[in-house]
Amino acid sequence: RWAALGGGLVYGFVHRRSLSKQVAEERAHAEYARKEHLIAEAKKEYAKRYTPPSTGDVITDPSNPAFDLEKLILHLEKANA
Repeated sequence: RWAALGGGLVYGFVHRRSLSKQVAEERAHAEYARKEHLIAEAKKEYAKRYTPPSTGDVITDPSNPAFDLEKLILHLEKANA
């Protein structure tokens, strides 16, 4: 009888600790996910606020495969006019 009572107490103690640990891990994971979400939102807002104004669809990098020299020349003529 006493062995069963002792075994039950030990089982209850171990089970409670494992459940508490699991809840703590879930809370930590939820807090981490919340922080990730806040960081992503902050990055979006920063990008909206501090991006330089667009110069149009003109690509000025000659190594870019979509580079078009004629569009660049027309854009520079309009800018200098």
